[in-house]
Amino acid sequence: MISALLTMVISVPPPAPLAPLPSTRQLAWQDLEFTAFIHFGPNTFTDKEWGQGDEPATVFNPTALDAKQWVRVMKEAGIKGVVITAKHHDGFCLWPTAFSTHSVKASAWKDGHGDVLRELSDACRDGGLRFGVYLSPWDRNNPQYGTGEAYNTIFRSQLREVLSSYGPIFEVWFDGACGEGPNGKRQVYDFPSFRAVVRELQPDAVIFSDVGPDIRWVGNEQGWAGDTCWAMLKVAGHGIGHDNPPSTKSLNEGDEDGESWIPAECDVSIRPGWFYHAHEDDQVKTPAQLFDLWERSVGHNANFLLNFPVDRRGLIHDQDVQSVLGLRALIDATYGSGTDQARGRPTAADSIRGFEPRSAAEELRPEPFGPDKAVDGNPATFWATNDGTTAASIEIELDPSKEFDRVVLAEPIALGQRVKRFRISVPATPSNNHRDWITLAEGTTIGHKRIVRVPTTKARHLRIEILQSRACPCLSSVSVHSTRDASLQPAR
Repeated sequence: MISALLTMVISVPPPAPLAPLPSTRQLAWQDLEFTAFIHFGPNTFTDKEWGQGDEPATVFNPTALDAKQWVRVMKEAGIKGVVITAKHHDGFCLWPTAFSTHSVKASAWKDGHGDVLRELSDACRDGGLRFGVYLSPWDRNNPQYGTGEAYNTIFRSQLREVLSSYGPIFEVWFDGACGEGPNGKRQVYDFPSFRAVVRELQPDAVIFSDVGPDIRWVGNEQGWAGDTCWAMLKVAGHGIGHDNPPSTKSLNEGDEDGESWIPAECDVSIRPGWFYHAHEDDQVKTPAQLFDLWERSVGHNANFLLNFPVDRRGLIHDQDVQSVLGLRALIDATYGSGTDQARGRPTAADSIRGFEPRSAAEELRPEPFGPDKAVDGNPATFWATNDGTTAASIEIELDPSKEFDRVVLAEPIALGQRVKRFRISVPATPSNNHRDWITLAEGTTIGHKRIVRVPTTKARHLRIEILQSRACPCLSSVSVHSTRDASLQPAR
């Protein structure tokens, strides 16, 4: 009898994947959720945001550079990886490149024997963080910039140096900035060949640009994604940098009918500027402001890339440290271990994949795609409905004595992004037998993670309705939280 029941359970197939689908590297990247940016170079010492490329390399001279401090701060903040500006638009290279005279080799730091990328990559490896690099193709110092293939060859050579010398790299960050070089000419970038070098030397790395191919710009530098945020994108019509269309709405929201899986990354600096400026020491974003952005990026099916302008000492400034650790405290108080009020609670659903009426003897038979899989804390399991179903609901029984103001939803995105519209509601009264419901919130997309802010509520039952879906809906997680213990009520 037992073997027969197990056979019935195993025979229920999962839903068919719904294209487009994420690659293995994209899935691994989205699981990181929270990563860091480091902007550091001559601009740090000249008080500029965009250097001209004519700054003497000797200005780069941090007095106490400690990449281990950077990694220690990031780990304590829950950050999983860091991308550093190995080369910004001024052309200065933070590693001793053989293809330019404008690098740490010519600086006063360590008498020209230093290598920032080596120090950071070693610190990341020792500290368990992923290591990534930003290389700007714009180079306002190199005399070959603007000459066409000659400069593209140099840039590819610099990519090869970086991607083959510092161990595994999880993200390679390109922007499309394209201005005049020292000869007054602009360069036509050969991005296909740049991407080919990345794929050859670091096949597990994701490539960021305005339009991917792995990760897209979210359309702003303010750190938030749209309330609607598809991981899919129609690539046609998009370019990189100045070739990008004026409207960033598609980048911010994605495209439901996009043919390519290119999820969004939300970049923002912890200060007004990207590079360090002493006059901004009192303008660091507060923990509450960062928490708001974290919820509107990670909680809107995107990743959060928070920039730290390393100061002239070569350290993350104390103000920045305290702010990001304050963010971590707020995240832990709201979403940390033991905060999920839905974990393991009784569930019900109006549609269960493979469910058929059964005898009393089979009543305890486990459902491989039952609603309990959405509250079991295991991201590998999920509630799913039968093929052909595009609307369904799940109910969770809660402790009515506890208040909540956050509901977090997640889809198993390895099967594609499906949900187009959902509603969250609770019974109008404790004893209405589910006849009347009050809507707490409605939304559109879910994806990897959707954090929904709802009014502070106490209820015995919570209902999640999938109102529209591209295919049979699936939820890998429904969790319920309160910001009360975080001493925080972000603006709704």
